[in-house]
Amino acid sequence: MPATETEIEPIAPAPWEYSLSIPNDPRAVTVSRRTLRLILTIHGLIGLVDTAELLAAELVSNAVRHTKGSADLRVRWEAGVLRIGAWDADPEPPPRSRPLELITDAEGGRGLALVRACADLWGWQPSARHGTRGKYVWCELLTA
Repeated sequence: MPATETEIEPIAPAPWEYSLSIPNDPRAVTVSRRTLRLILTIHGLIGLVDTAELLAAELVSNAVRHTKGSADLRVRWEAGVLRIGAWDADPEPPPRSRPLELITDAEGGRGLALVRACADLWGWQPSARHGTRGKYVWCELLTA
């Protein structure tokens, strides 16, 4: 006897992860945003694209603007959580973010405040890549 619709349990999407190595070049921000849009669209997460693009652009922009070496964009999906992160070659912690309302007239300094305002969770940790000390700044968007 065939199973009815109510008897079939939905299959949870398998976890996945992508990593994009990017040069220290301001154009890397656009490449990162477009790559992230493609990844999320292919995986059926179009509802997260706008916020995820904003977050990725801020993280990658900080990595490119404030460090001298290359960087990585990392995107991971698991159990209803999208994690977006940027690794860079500067082991120093990211600057403290100020509330957005205090920096509305500033030309810069909004990046981490936007990340804090738009992400469900964010943080950073020291991290090494190919023997180079650096840091990994990440944020998460929850869908579950």
